[in-house]
Amino acid sequence: MLKLLKKIPYSILLPVALILGLSPFVPEPHLFEKIRLLVAGQLVRPIDIFDLLLHSSPLFLILLKAIVSKK
Repeated sequence: MLKLLKKIPYSILLPVALILGLSPFVPEPHLFEKIRLLVAGQLVRPIDIFDLLLHSSPLFLILLKAIVSKK
């Protein structure tokens, strides 16, 4: 798994994280909306939780890749 993560370049992960995290751009970026709902305690439907995980997964991959590359 770590070998696969090391093979994915940042030049692919960063645009994917921006596009997936911020789309749809209007009226509010999707990831911001889901985080706002999470903080307010209104993120209770399973589809919304899955949606948050889906839209934030590229950010977690970037974070994991940065941690692994530091070691």
